[in-house]
Amino acid sequence: MPTGKVKWFDTERGFGFIASDDGHEVFLHASALPEGAAPKPGSKVEFGVADGKRGPSALSVKLLDPVASVAKARRKPADDMAVIVEDLIKVLDRVGNDLRRGRYPEPARAKQYGTLLRAVAEDLEA
Repeated sequence: MPTGKVKWFDTERGFGFIASDDGHEVFLHASALPEGAAPKPGSKVEFGVADGKRGPSALSVKLLDPVASVAKARRKPADDMAVIVEDLIKVLDRVGNDLRRGRYPEPARAKQYGTLLRAVAEDLEA
């Protein structure tokens, strides 16, 4: 079976093109992909080829080597995140103790806590 890389794929329109390893461009329709797959540009694929109305079309596409996530490449190292989470736990513990005593944090401090929580959540989700 021929192989190649996805040149581009539009998930909304349901099609794109593959640059085959032998130098040809092959039409890629969403129906040729595994269910739920949305290949990214540069994804390595294996596929069958059939002659379509407008040229070669890909059939039975199999994703071989998905492109690495840019978000994962920007992730902080796990050791660094462990320290950040431990510090966050200490901060939240202090907030919890104050709340048990009936004291909410002052508005400016509460906003800082919210910003801190959102930032850590984004880092964890990356």
